[in-house]
Amino acid sequence: MSELTTTVDAAAAGLDPSRLQRISAHFDTYVKEARLAGWLCVVGRDGEVAWIGSGGRRSIELNLPVTTDTIWRIYSMTKPVTSVAAMLLHEEGCFDLNDEVARWIPEFADARVYVEGPPEAPVTRPATVPMRVWHLLTHTAGLTYGFQRCHTVDAIYRHRGYELGARSGVDLAEAVADFARMPLLFDPGTAWNYSVATDVVGRLVELWSEQPLDRFFETRILGPLGMQETGFCCPEERQSRLAELYLYADGDTFRPSGAMGAAATRQPLFLAGGGGLVSTAKDYHRFATMLLQGGTLGDVRLLSPSTVALMSRNFLPGGADIETLARDSFSETSMAGVGFGLGLSCVIDGARLRMPTSEGTVAWGGAASTTFWVDPQEDLTCVFLTQLLPSSSYPIRRELQRLVYAAVVD
Repeated sequence: MSELTTTVDAAAAGLDPSRLQRISAHFDTYVKEARLAGWLCVVGRDGEVAWIGSGGRRSIELNLPVTTDTIWRIYSMTKPVTSVAAMLLHEEGCFDLNDEVARWIPEFADARVYVEGPPEAPVTRPATVPMRVWHLLTHTAGLTYGFQRCHTVDAIYRHRGYELGARSGVDLAEAVADFARMPLLFDPGTAWNYSVATDVVGRLVELWSEQPLDRFFETRILGPLGMQETGFCCPEERQSRLAELYLYADGDTFRPSGAMGAAATRQPLFLAGGGGLVSTAKDYHRFATMLLQGGTLGDVRLLSPSTVALMSRNFLPGGADIETLARDSFSETSMAGVGFGLGLSCVIDGARLRMPTSEGTVAWGGAASTTFWVDPQEDLTCVFLTQLLPSSSYPIRRELQRLVYAAVVD
């Protein structure tokens, strides 16, 4: 079970309890106004659980409350886990960040870039530079997502069966081969676009480790960190704790997602390193704390401090932020002042972001409005879990950050 309790008094940890309660009041209003079904937030300080807040229902239809052991679809919060998996193997000498992806996935050797034309008959040209591993980890590889609907290449993905996941009947290896056959949006390393790149990283992890991605996660990350209820599906014995997935509808309302949410109850053929995990607040707090503590949790060391520091640096060309470098890419929140490292966003200019978040803070979120961040300057972590898709429905993430930082008083 993933029951979660506080391990330190909030005031002793430098957090104002009365100000923390503003978080509850704010998101309980979301619930009262039927904008969210339920929510759960964990604020950590110095590696301890300092505050837990929750409200609403994990299932409105069944009248089941949110509990600290509720299981949630974390979607793209899978990406940092996959990136950590890759960097474990980087530390072991399995690859160099400058290595060409085609060394392990030959289909990428002949990558081509979209020029013009309809999705059914695009005109393309050869890429001017090879795709490298660091391009994948930073979303500068030129890949995309079919659901974005921002570019003709997005439509090509949809045309070939890749919109919100993989086409029916393909595993990770087959899907990645399909990605390699579709045109890129741009030459690798020249722009930023949110994409299936982390799914490709997941396939590389399989090739480097000679293990399926779920097995590598379990033996090298989830098991060692004690993330006992995180995986690519929610097994039957835990499904009573799985939150319902809701879809935003016009008029600030939502409805159950049906089959889309039910997918989390079945072991997938396509192991999506970019978005396939379910998890709990306790589990993901442990993952965030590992990053805060430079790659270690208790007696377990996954990464060296230097590797975590490398992941947290801005890799975007010219030190640009995502907003400057993005090609009309889908964004779950404002990306002004935010760069991108190896699998994590990183705050590079708090003033441009116009938020109290410390520079050097790393973060990411998921499609169902979940989010987390790690702020080494303040020794602060935050994990927020809910199940409303898409995550752009409300400015939850910016609101949450303002409320949390307003409670930091020491």
